[in-house]
Amino acid sequence: MKQIRILLFLSILVLSCKQQAPKLPAIVPDIITEKTPNDTDDPAIWIHPEDASKSIVFGTDKETNGGVYAFDLNGKIIREKSIMDIQRPNNADVEYGFQLNDSVAVDIIAFTEREKQQIRLFSVPDMKPLDGGGFPVFEDEPNAEQRLTMGISLYKSLKDSSMYAIVGRKIGPSGSYLYQYKLESDSTGISARLVRKFGSFTGGKEIEAIAVDNELGFVYYSDEGECVKKYYAEPSMGNEELACFGGELFLEDIEGIAIAKYPNGEGYIIVSDQQRGQFNIFSRKDNSFIKAVNLSTTETDGCDVVTVPLNHTFPNGLFAAMNDAKDFYFYDLGKVLDLD
Repeated sequence: MKQIRILLFLSILVLSCKQQAPKLPAIVPDIITEKTPNDTDDPAIWIHPEDASKSIVFGTDKETNGGVYAFDLNGKIIREKSIMDIQRPNNADVEYGFQLNDSVAVDIIAFTEREKQQIRLFSVPDMKPLDGGGFPVFEDEPNAEQRLTMGISLYKSLKDSSMYAIVGRKIGPSGSYLYQYKLESDSTGISARLVRKFGSFTGGKEIEAIAVDNELGFVYYSDEGECVKKYYAEPSMGNEELACFGGELFLEDIEGIAIAKYPNGEGYIIVSDQQRGQFNIFSRKDNSFIKAVNLSTTETDGCDVVTVPLNHTFPNGLFAAMNDAKDFYFYDLGKVLDLD
């Protein structure tokens, strides 16, 4: 009984320390975007190949009458590049050089459409649909709740440049919470073929945030109540869990993940500590904790980052984060990582 009392006391003490940790000094955003109608969730940054100042930040607006909004680097909505009338879009990701045929490759954006239990695929920047209206996912699940899509990340294979979509859902079983689809193009069009099921889950909350490190070949996801988990992104490498890190550093939900990539495997994994209103930054090389930052956002779900200089406002790259006021915050990456 005495041992139980001691363990209970220590648990309460640890929880109290987490809750009472002082708020870090706030870093103000360089740009706050125009507001969307409903509920922002997840950004995805596309770098213009010829003029980085014309790059686009896409952001989901999560509701039945939702959409994927395109923003310029001043935070203004680009109406002609936005995709409307999407039934609860959740997460989005972009990738470069999807091979349509032997001579044509396009950049793409993929996002989940939860209420239709599918993923969508469009070309960027012309915003043409490539999916015939959508690719159904989790089709073998008899339980409709386990087909409600949430997270998505794209992976371009290190082995043969094949393109994959790794998709998560609102509810799912441990061991096969995530499905990985190979995006294939032939004379009949584009298809999404299931090639893998993986991903352990504690069952406490949910898995939403997914991010892929193409260059190193890893996929990370937030098991919201436990830790950030790490697997191989290449299907042939197997389903072994490689790491489970950072859980003790978060107040409650572990949310959005962004990977800042630098040469020689250097870089950072930036993860939203949602209820604390901060971000925890980990080493890309060994996943060790580096520091936490307060970016003045509230209840951040999704985030994204690029390390390429874009313009005078973002000379060190761009970090974009969802804010719980129907908008997104943009920061020069130097402010986030304290590069100056």
